[in-house]
Amino acid sequence: MSNDDLYIEQILVGPMENFVYLIGSKSTREVALIDPAWDIDGLLDHINKRDLKLSSVLVTHYHPDHVGGGMGGQSIEGVAEILEKEPVKIFVNKHEAEGMKKVTGISDIDMNIVDSGDHLQIGGNDIEFLHTPGHTPGSQCFKVNDNLVSGDTLFVQGCGRVDLPGSNSEDMFHSLRKLSALPDETILYPGHHYSPQEHETMGKVKEINSYLRIEEIELWKQIM
Repeated sequence: MSNDDLYIEQILVGPMENFVYLIGSKSTREVALIDPAWDIDGLLDHINKRDLKLSSVLVTHYHPDHVGGGMGGQSIEGVAEILEKEPVKIFVNKHEAEGMKKVTGISDIDMNIVDSGDHLQIGGNDIEFLHTPGHTPGSQCFKVNDNLVSGDTLFVQGCGRVDLPGSNSEDMFHSLRKLSALPDETILYPGHHYSPQEHETMGKVKEINSYLRIEEIELWKQIM
């Protein structure tokens, strides 16, 4: 599929070097906001100044640095503050819905529950939801054309932690295997700025990320 109509923008926010994304259509000016947190007014102003229309919010996982809520004694802005200003649907994986409600305080009626393989159309762009558990039970990535927004499942170098409540190393192993099968030309857009590269091709990621090297994957499998 062509990228001609695809609008994609990577925005660095917050003290944890989070990446928030705008992904949508150049022709219709509709965009989805991925993992909005930390500075909701700033993100909405950014959208308005570019003459874009927010049509939905997509959530990779429920951790507060990605969706808002309480963490480390501080209250982080996120999807709840979005809903106060823009009545849009929050797209959440079915295994993440309860965590989302607990962390952010939003309700069932605020969410569109999705499963792996579901799709969302924005203009001429088809966004596919990929369930990639491991970091959390309902972690998901968003594949649109030859781009992948991966949240905390996969970084350019490294992957999400699997020692947190709800994490699972075996699930992460299978999720990384799934992502490693994507074409080399796929552009990876991670959830944090944890490497010098803000984004990278999957071909390059497979070279520099030890978690995607075949020998490392096989060793990990033996350990598990």
